[in-house]
Amino acid sequence: MRADAGGRRREREARGLAASCESRRTSCPRSPGWCGGEAAPDSRMKRGIGRDSDHNSSGEDTAEKSKKLRTASEHSQTCDWGNLLQDIVLQVFKYLPLLDRAHASQVCRNWNQVFHMPDLWRCFEFELNQPATSYLKATHPELIKQIIKRHSNHLQYVSFKVDSSKESAEAACDILSQLVNCSLKTLGLISTARPSFMDLPKSHFISALTVVFVNSKSLSSLKIDDTPVDDPSLKVLVANNSDTLKLLKMSSCPHVSPAGILCVADQCHGLRELALNYHLLSDELLLALSSEKHVRLEHLRIDVVSENPGQTHFHTIQKSSWDAFIRHSPKVNLVMYFFLYEEEFDPFFRYEIPATHLYFGRSVSKDVLGRVGMTCPRLVELVVCANGLRPLDEELIRIAERCKNLSAIGLGECEVSCSAFVEFVKMCGGRLSQLSIMEEVLVPDQKYSLEQIHWEVSKHLGRVWFPDMMPTW
Repeated sequence: MRADAGGRRREREARGLAASCESRRTSCPRSPGWCGGEAAPDSRMKRGIGRDSDHNSSGEDTAEKSKKLRTASEHSQTCDWGNLLQDIVLQVFKYLPLLDRAHASQVCRNWNQVFHMPDLWRCFEFELNQPATSYLKATHPELIKQIIKRHSNHLQYVSFKVDSSKESAEAACDILSQLVNCSLKTLGLISTARPSFMDLPKSHFISALTVVFVNSKSLSSLKIDDTPVDDPSLKVLVANNSDTLKLLKMSSCPHVSPAGILCVADQCHGLRELALNYHLLSDELLLALSSEKHVRLEHLRIDVVSENPGQTHFHTIQKSSWDAFIRHSPKVNLVMYFFLYEEEFDPFFRYEIPATHLYFGRSVSKDVLGRVGMTCPRLVELVVCANGLRPLDEELIRIAERCKNLSAIGLGECEVSCSAFVEFVKMCGGRLSQLSIMEEVLVPDQKYSLEQIHWEVSKHLGRVWFPDMMPTW
């Protein structure tokens, strides 16, 4: 009975409290005494109403945010990331570095399957370095084993970056010799420092490279600079890839003869880019590249290098061979790098040649630069690292007059008077897209000081220009 009485008493108290709350809610400030548009009797009441309104609005925003959070949480709980379509995961993996991709592959079985899909292994760079002698990172040996075991037949675009150690070059050859099931489209052997591949026994290197040449029936790009490749190995290359080879870079390959590179030009009619040393260049090679069967060459790079001063003999290419070459490929970029001593320039620039880019890595005389202005009308870019103490005023003016396509020039340890330099820029005008001149090159004269030349050159270029400054650290 007491329990029933207590329950009824609590029920009456609850009903009374509810009635009291209802009474307070219904007796709002809009009472009949001041309805009908009359002003509120107390400004404090207005502020109270405003605070109540803000409070209600804030409450609604909070409720909405809570609802969104609950929805997102429910969605994340219902979404099974392990069952995402493999095509979607594949696209994500393509943007990840290899190490991050490997970590992600451990999340679930589905992602691990994507990690081994062929599309992710078409392109790979093997970095082979000795930790004791190199600061560069190296591809982990276990990963190399896995690639050879599971993905060698998927590889298409492969490069090897090795340091100067013989061990790294040997490791690269070991990998090449195991790529018997792959058909590469591109192969690059990159030595970050000499001698690398040149230190290997020639037979060991040729044997490994021939494996790739024989098994790759669609090789289109081959970069083998500074390697002991020879004429017989080039014949193997041509026999298996003559229809697809488009790019060949083989500078500093001492075991290749002019006859060996001529074989490539005679058979690979789709070749568009070629890089080689000057000793491999011949009249026969230029005529082969100019035959009706051959496509128009787009880029020819020639390195003119002297290893033994005074003992290197440079032959002369006939003007008729250059003329035939340029008639066949009128838009070709002919890039020539010169690393000669002054007395070795005699065979060059004696008649017109179709060079578009000239780089002089050693000191070059005023006479040679004067001949450049007379014999290179197609010149687009000129870089002179050093010249001497005689000003190059006349030579620059001659180049500006004769080389109407010149758009880039760089001068290092040279001397040019400020007046001649301003005149050069004025003649070339806005077509000079790159103008890299060390401040030490410019010699003030009566007409211009170093402070004035900045404004004058900027005016003729149509943009702000400053000479390059030598760092002071």
